[in-house]
Amino acid sequence: MGITLEQAQAALKAAHQKALDMGVKMNIAVVDAGANLTAFARMDDAWLGSLDISIKKAKTARFFDMPTGEIGKLAQPGGPLYNIEHSNGGLISFPGGIPIMDSGNRVIGAIGVSGSTVEDDHAVAQAGVDAIQGQ
Repeated sequence: MGITLEQAQAALKAAHQKALDMGVKMNIAVVDAGANLTAFARMDDAWLGSLDISIKKAKTARFFDMPTGEIGKLAQPGGPLYNIEHSNGGLISFPGGIPIMDSGNRVIGAIGVSGSTVEDDHAVAQAGVDAIQGQ
């Protein structure tokens, strides 16, 4: 089963709170197991350009069932996934997208965050994942 709306909203709420705690303005997207947008928030004054990036990070994490930062490591020149970001209508291969797993270790969706440094994006996304996987 894919992520429920209630779970997606819980991930969104936790990620939003983490962003507030960190003092950063983020776009936060949660997709279901089919990589369809399920929940989204754009914090006040978050970058408009990061809106699309957050959604693509979530989709990328779901398409390949791995954190986007890990995909980025494989997508470097000479790497096995070099130029992968040009596939699937455009992927994002830097940190901020993380798959969300259920208690049986099955991917039920993913979260993507954009609006600050990639380290901050990843930390905010991780807070959203932790809210679901802690249930």
